[in-house]
Amino acid sequence: MRISTAEFVAIMAMLVATVAISIDGMLPALSIIADELTPLRPNNAQMILSFFVAGMAAGTLIVGPLSDSFGRKPIIYYGASLYIFTSAVCVLSPSLEVILISRFLQGVGASAPRVVAQALVRDFYKGREMARISSFIMIIFALVPAIAPLLGSFVMLAFNWRFIFLMFIAFVAFSTMWMTFRIDESVTKEKRIEFNLKQVGLAFKEVLSNQMILASIITLVFAYGILFIGIFLIQPVFEQVFDRASTFPYWFATIALLAASSSYVNARLVRKLGMRMLTSIAFRAQVCFSAIVFFVYWLGYFEGQFGFFCFLFWMFSIFFQAGLTMGNLTALAMEPVGHIAGTAASLVSAIATIGSVLLAAIVGQFFDGTPAAMIVGVALFATLGAISSHRLKRYDRASKA
Repeated sequence: MRISTAEFVAIMAMLVATVAISIDGMLPALSIIADELTPLRPNNAQMILSFFVAGMAAGTLIVGPLSDSFGRKPIIYYGASLYIFTSAVCVLSPSLEVILISRFLQGVGASAPRVVAQALVRDFYKGREMARISSFIMIIFALVPAIAPLLGSFVMLAFNWRFIFLMFIAFVAFSTMWMTFRIDESVTKEKRIEFNLKQVGLAFKEVLSNQMILASIITLVFAYGILFIGIFLIQPVFEQVFDRASTFPYWFATIALLAASSSYVNARLVRKLGMRMLTSIAFRAQVCFSAIVFFVYWLGYFEGQFGFFCFLFWMFSIFFQAGLTMGNLTALAMEPVGHIAGTAASLVSAIATIGSVLLAAIVGQFFDGTPAAMIVGVALFATLGAISSHRLKRYDRASKA
């Protein structure tokens, strides 16, 4: 690698942030899309998000093994091309159904920079240093979801919601070109693994037969699930519960920017406390926060200024928790399988994403104009995450190696 660590972190953050901007950039448009394309079932507008995540999960299964066989950079090029093409289709789509199909394929394309970036980090780093680099990536990565709703709202004001997809095209084109000129190919020809179903199957078996990886993936499902519940439902709660749809992008940016500090905290503490302990602490804290929020809602105080700022703090805790769990759990899952990093990144990300988006989508369909479903869903996933993270205790010695 011929570039500085800081520039490497920035490029990886941009690649991973393809997912964030594709999800968060659409948040201000959900109510308008619901009114325009699905007025009778407004909750269907959430599918704009869930179909993208489902496509990303599906693509994740294949892009990692392909990158082990054909190199990291070529797979990013193919993914970026598919992403740009389907974004253009979304601009011209006449119906929600066509947009959903395009969003699914757009997610497939976005899976390439997301997964390959994880594999590139593993190619150059390992152990707690990998977790540390991942934390720094998350700090920069957090800037994108912070500004994405603002950018989306500005585009809507200047044009209309369909032009948000042109913003996506510009973002992916820029990040791909930056990667092209500054990152060397890490999987040289002599390191490449022949691509065939038997080899992929053996690699999948190796990943899933490792108990630490399996426990990390299960825990990661709940970590992603909490985050997706927050992302899927935060805009409807702002609009229908607190009547603050017009100021939503600004509050979201504030929450995301403040929560970015979690990655810095994680980078500072992970060498001292270990990945498993930080993860366990984060889940247990979220159980407490969600219980308090539910108690406030049950007493009828979840309204007005007090209720609104209580909700803001809770959302901050959700995004802050993501910085203390997702990077650590991914690093724990990837540590034993550096020789098949691309395939491992694919399988880990695919299972975690598919499982979490299904759970979060189910919770989203229970949204009834109150925050009840959101609070219960987060509290449940946080409890399950705390229980699951406890299983990682037996692997704590390995995580400190």
